[in-house]
Amino acid sequence: MTQRLLIVDDDPGIASALARGMTLNGYETTTENRADRALSHLISDQFDAAIVDVMLGQDSGIDVVRAARARGATLPILMLSALSEVEHRAEGLEAGADDYVVKPFDFAELVARLNVQARRAQARRPQNARFARSDRSLTRGPDSVTLTEREADLLLLLLDAGPEPLPRGEIFDALWAAEGSGAENVVDVYIGYIRKKLTAGDFGFTIKTVRNRGFCLDGTMPDVTQF
Repeated sequence: MTQRLLIVDDDPGIASALARGMTLNGYETTTENRADRALSHLISDQFDAAIVDVMLGQDSGIDVVRAARARGATLPILMLSALSEVEHRAEGLEAGADDYVVKPFDFAELVARLNVQARRAQARRPQNARFARSDRSLTRGPDSVTLTEREADLLLLLLDAGPEPLPRGEIFDALWAAEGSGAENVVDVYIGYIRKKLTAGDFGFTIKTVRNRGFCLDGTMPDVTQF
């Protein structure tokens, strides 16, 4: 998958050269020269990594990185600077940068350093659970459970609804009403069955009850596959 890279530099020539070079190395690049907009990008979760210059006109790239980390940004950030003193590198790293490269730099080394940080970030990302339709198995890492046919139908119904709570009545109508018997509390029973199975491992999500609105999945949604 193509990595989305944010390049923050107030020098148009450098930003353009970085964008061209990183594009040739497989990155999808976006450039930004303003500190306020750079911060918005860093916390937007739209990018997989960023290269940020220390000097952004009257603003500080270090301050931008520090503010982004304070607001929850987790993407790898590599800082560029013509300032080579140890205290400057330390300040950038302490602000939250993952690496610090001093200008002038070898472009191959820059790419290699960025690739290392991108791989580390990818390894840290939580793995999504996988639900296989063929055998109704739900797996994540070493954890695995098998759902009954009706439990699987209920899970898929909740997945289709996304984060929006699905009312008990709608669930009942979709899965049980055609049978001509039963009551809506059967929905609660099967929600309980799935919840119990989810406690058998760490699948990255739960079923949440939203008062007066229904049920929805909460957490990292599982990937659905045929097999």
